[in-house]
Amino acid sequence: MSHDSERGAAAVEFAILLPLLLMLVLGTIEFGRAYNAQITLTNAARDGVRVMAISGNQTAARSAARNAAASLSPGLQDTNIQFGTVCPSTIPAGTSPQTTFTINYTLSTITGVAGPFPITGKGVMLCGG
Repeated sequence: MSHDSERGAAAVEFAILLPLLLMLVLGTIEFGRAYNAQITLTNAARDGVRVMAISGNQTAARSAARNAAASLSPGLQDTNIQFGTVCPSTIPAGTSPQTTFTINYTLSTITGVAGPFPITGKGVMLCGG
């Protein structure tokens, strides 16, 4: 008789703990996705700012950033990308101007546990490379 009541107790304990365990696993999955997206955006911003610092071409910089962030779904749009200071065509002696490149992105969730997450990648580089 005691085995039947223990089986019932185990089922009740499992039913109580299952939602908590599922939330923990799904939260870990979402954190991993968000962390991966953050690294991707940082690398994309770095690639974009490098192109901006060397060539000053905003179209090429956008293209470099989109190519570097090709794994994001949905992909980057032009509206996600903002340019800060643009490098001058000639750099005066004794100065060190910088260019900035910022990507703002909203990561949607796949599990529905949390989010959406706003994520930003930013790159800064001296003009001329």
